Amino acid sequence: MTNVDVHQHLWTPSLLAALRARREPPFLDGWTLRLRGEPPFEVPPADHDIARRAELAAADGLGRALVSLSAPIGVEWLPAAEARPLLDAYHEDAATLPEPFGAWAAACVTDVDADATAKTLDQGFAGLQLPADSLADAAGYARCAPLLDLLEERDLPLFVHPGPAGDGQAGPGWWPAMVPYVQQMHAAWFAFRAFGRPRHPRLRVCFALLAGLAPLHGERFAARGGARESADPGVFVETSSYGPTAVGAVVRALGVDSVVQGSDRPYAGPPRHPGFGLGGAAAYAFRIANPRRLLGREAGEEG
Repeated sequence: MTNVDVHQHLWTPSLLAALRARREPPFLDGWTLRLRGEPPFEVPPADHDIARRAELAAADGLGRALVSLSAPIGVEWLPAAEARPLLDAYHEDAATLPEPFGAWAAACVTDVDADATAKTLDQGFAGLQLPADSLADAAGYARCAPLLDLLEERDLPLFVHPGPAGDGQAGPGWWPAMVPYVQQMHAAWFAFRAFGRPRHPRLRVCFALLAGLAPLHGERFAARGGARESADPGVFVETSSYGPTAVGAVVRALGVDSVVQGSDRPYAGPPRHPGFGLGGAAAYAFRIANPRRLLGREAGEEG
């Protein structure tokens, strides 16, 4: 039985080279990442050493660790002509990563090309990651519908991850992770309920960082005229950067079957206690049973 982490990032040599070849954000100057509207970020090279990361995954007891393109960089929002070289570079290496790694595919959301994404998925990707700010309203779901139709046709899941923080307020280093990322996930959760699920009834979807804790607003949603929150067997949230307090509250809101393990490594580590204080049955659900239902045949019985 395979322990799965659905949320990691690993910048491979081809992606690093493609980012260094650019002269406009997003680009890498050596190991300094430069994004539009954000201060420079120094990338620790060891964080993206493939052999070292495989050792960490083994130490974490993982049989499968799914990596994805870092959506906050903003590659998916670039014009197609600029996005394509970066997407191709990411997919080229991600498709051939050694065990225990698998990967989520990525796609341009300014010029949606479902045929190109289909060819990418043919390489064995676990599903497709899209930035949360591309799925925040009805217009976003209309634009991305061909990609989501493709996932339904292939019985593959969607992973919703925060997109670029944008040109918002200047603040301390933790500001993007605590404010725009959380806001994006909150909006994406309710947008899926309003626009995504009616249009895509068979789509399985996982929201990063517990969907910005949006599931905890079920009581307010009901009080303001919405239906009471009910469990959707095709909707999951992952645990990255959260601990027992938040995970326990989300389990009370959605049930134990809706939560999967995600670490966001290298930006955060896995939990010290995989069950988040909820016991061995919860740890089994988060790490094995629920990822198997999210990922379908991709999770298999590997590892």
